[in-house]
Order: sequence, then C-alpha cells, then structure tokens
Amino acid sequence: MRSLEKCAVLLALLAVVGLALSCQAAETKLKIGDKAPDFKDLPGVDGKKHSLSDYADAKLVVVVFTCNHCPVAKAYEDRIIQFQKDYKDKGVQVVAINVNNIPADRLDKMIERAKEKGFNFPYLYDETQQSGREYGATCTPHFFVLCQERKIAYMGAMDDNNNPDKVKEHWLRDAIDALLAGKTPPKQVTQQRGCSIKWDK
Repeated sequence: MRSLEKCAVLLALLAVVGLALSCQAAETKLKIGDKAPDFKDLPGVDGKKHSLSDYADAKLVVVVFTCNHCPVAKAYEDRIIQFQKDYKDKGVQVVAINVNNIPADRLDKMIERAKEKGFNFPYLYDETQQSGREYGATCTPHFFVLCQERKIAYMGAMDDNNNPDKVKEHWLRDAIDALLAGKTPPKQVTQQRGCSIKWDK
C-alpha cells in the first residue's frame, strides 16, 4: 500500500511539473515595446461586444488571459478584483479574456462566475482563440500591461506566489506604479504560472 501511495504522490508531482513546463515551453512572440495586438467585438459577460479601442481613455490597460476552471486562475480572482478597485481611479483598466472552449469555460459559465465573484472588470470570451495566440498567452492567468501608446510594457505573472499570504514580490503593481510615474517597470518580464491554455486542434 505504501508503494502505491508513493507512486500516486510521484505521479501528482510529475503532473505539477508538467503543468509548469507547459507554461514555459511556448514562449510568447511579443517583446517589450511591441504594439499590443488588437481585439474586436468580443462578447462579454455583460451582454455587450468589447474591443480594445473601447478603453482608449485608460492610461494603462491590463489584459489578463484567464478562465473559470483553473485553480490558479481562481486563486487570483480576488486579487484582480482588488487591483481594479485600487487602480480604477488612476486610469488603469483591467480586461480579462478567456479563450478556452471546454464546457466549464464557455460564456454561459463565465456569466455565472462573474456574477458569483462580483467581477468589476470586463470578462470577455474569444472562442476563436485568436487574441490568445496573438498575445502569445500560455497560462491562466497570464498578464500583459499596455502603456498609453498601447505597447507592451510588462508581461508575466501578477506576483510571486499563488498563496496571497506568501506573496513577497508584487510585479504587476510595481510595473503599474512605475508606468504611472513615467518610469520603466523594475521588472518588465516575469514567468507566468498557471494551467495551460486549452488550445483547439
């Protein structure tokens, strides 16, 4: 029995390692300073269509690729909600995009999740997955900060720990604070973490 338990633990660890590797294997095509890919007419949980141009008045836009089912994405929901509260009046707009087409991540379930959690930012569905591919997103969540000229100014993770009580590095907040002050983010690229995006064949 002990041998079987050890085997189960080993398989679980390998699964976690495989998840991490899957997020690292597909490197983003974008580089810091590149023009942010556009997105148009994506349906949101509010019943409206959304385009990047809708947020032209925002000083900075934070595009985060996320989803409903991923435990890592769920671990960041409250942090993203709080982030939007803290920076909304400073001209920062969060836009969440889900490109997974599995049943748990489709628009009807997104609407339920957004209502349950009280999302205070647009949550958009891209069933074509085009936006995710153009940004080079690999994980949920994967963050991209667009400066006022809508160029990529930061990309990667929100912070350094899935457990909010153990976070020591607030990379996204540091990047936003620097950009609002007219400075370069102290770190412009960090390693994204989470569940691999479920690309259609």
